[in-house]
Amino acid sequence: MVDAFHPIIYVRGYAMTAGERDETAADPFCGFNTGSTVYRAAVDRGAPAKKFVFESPLLRLTTDFGYRDVYENGLGIMDPDWQPPPGPDGEPGTGIARRSIIVYRYYDSGSRLLGDGKAREIEVYAKGLSDLILRVRQLVCARKDDGVTPASFRCYLVAHSMGGLVVRAFLQNARLGDDRARRSVDKVFTYGTPHNGIEVLGINVPSWLSASEIDTFNRERMAKYLDLAEPYKRLKRVDLLPERAFPSQRFFCMVGTNRGDYEAAMGLSRAFAGHGSDGLVRIENARVWGLDDAGQMTAPAPTAYAYRAHSGFFGLVNSEEAYQNLTRFLFGDLRVDIWVDVDEVRLPKALQRKKVEALYQFELLAGPRGKRWYLTRRVAEEDSPACRTHAQLAGGTRPGDRNVYLSTVFLANRARVNPERASLAYAMTLGVRVPDYQVDQRFWADEHYEGGYLFRDTAIIEMVPPAQPGHDWVVNHGWQSETATRARHALSYDQLKSGQIQFTIPFDSGADPGIAGHIRLVAQAWNV
Repeated sequence: MVDAFHPIIYVRGYAMTAGERDETAADPFCGFNTGSTVYRAAVDRGAPAKKFVFESPLLRLTTDFGYRDVYENGLGIMDPDWQPPPGPDGEPGTGIARRSIIVYRYYDSGSRLLGDGKAREIEVYAKGLSDLILRVRQLVCARKDDGVTPASFRCYLVAHSMGGLVVRAFLQNARLGDDRARRSVDKVFTYGTPHNGIEVLGINVPSWLSASEIDTFNRERMAKYLDLAEPYKRLKRVDLLPERAFPSQRFFCMVGTNRGDYEAAMGLSRAFAGHGSDGLVRIENARVWGLDDAGQMTAPAPTAYAYRAHSGFFGLVNSEEAYQNLTRFLFGDLRVDIWVDVDEVRLPKALQRKKVEALYQFELLAGPRGKRWYLTRRVAEEDSPACRTHAQLAGGTRPGDRNVYLSTVFLANRARVNPERASLAYAMTLGVRVPDYQVDQRFWADEHYEGGYLFRDTAIIEMVPPAQPGHDWVVNHGWQSETATRARHALSYDQLKSGQIQFTIPFDSGADPGIAGHIRLVAQAWNV
């Protein structure tokens, strides 16, 4: 395993007004130090919240992984009079440690407290991020005891909301930074970033709405600062990450699905964003897709879902779910991409000779062994399932029609409940909702039972990666309906040219209507 502990640079989200920029400038950690004691266990907002203490991502990185901030004598590393902390024996300091947390304070100059009170364009923030990375590189390399050189230096970028667009502008637009800084970025993690823009009542924010830089979320404007003008003309989307700029498989999207608890603008934001959002960003707009050199979309970047709002008490950043995804993505040992490949869908016998319209909803709940939270949670009640039409599943020929990406989970050896047990394990609940069948554009009520499933079961997956290169993986599984909580059945796997392994678990509801197919899991050792 490689040493995965690199500096973490936090990039906060959008502050619309001068007052919000003042609040940001007055906060040493720009909100990443905010914790929470509550979470929603059910969609019903009338139900009481559950208690779950999460101390904040900043504090947890300090206590769990030994990170520390870089403020010294009231100054930050970009202040001209900042001096590095002294060494352990009191000798003059030379730099900062690899396990450092740095907050990109790009709103200081736009606040009335520390600047002129005027917001800047996102291009300015992107260039500033480049400068900050080079400054961090200089200070980490100055610490001889860590053995980091300019060539080996790496850092992580962790961003909330618009901060993710600042990161993408820096990575994707060669005019907005230094290539040395771009080459230094190892992984990127975003919380609730509007990668494909923000919509109000289903309409993208217009380009002429430039007050307080809100046009930053207009797709035409985004295509310019993300250097996506040509792809945007063809595809009409900007949630695209050119692989030549940064590998999409090292870019993680954490997506919120709880619109009800987002209280910005006294609840108007969630009303305008509508269902299928975190209260501000639509679920479908919070993901990223790779873009190859030929201009074609590739696989989605690793993605996970949580029943959390865009921000606030019930927000993504101050949640256990997002923190666990963050730390496993940055420091974990195993990555598993979860797909469903549909082989067959069967209609009710009365409809098998009719032209039917229907929408199938694929749900997923995935949680590691011994934990009280899900790494990813996609369910119909929270507007987050993956969807396919009957036409796609019954006879679709386009890539992705019958192959459904659900999520990516990362697992960590350090988080095992029993350190003596070598396996990494998680439970994965797959559900396929019974669709509302329509014939001649009319709802077919016969044999329909609201809330029913074509298929629903939980698979226990237990894996032991090879101790050394060239050795075999050990993979076991068991459906909970058959083996309770044990993974009793050994699984064979295919070794892919990429070095990943791929194994499949067949499922079949065994009735009409019904569905049959395979859960396809693509696994690889992570941070090797």
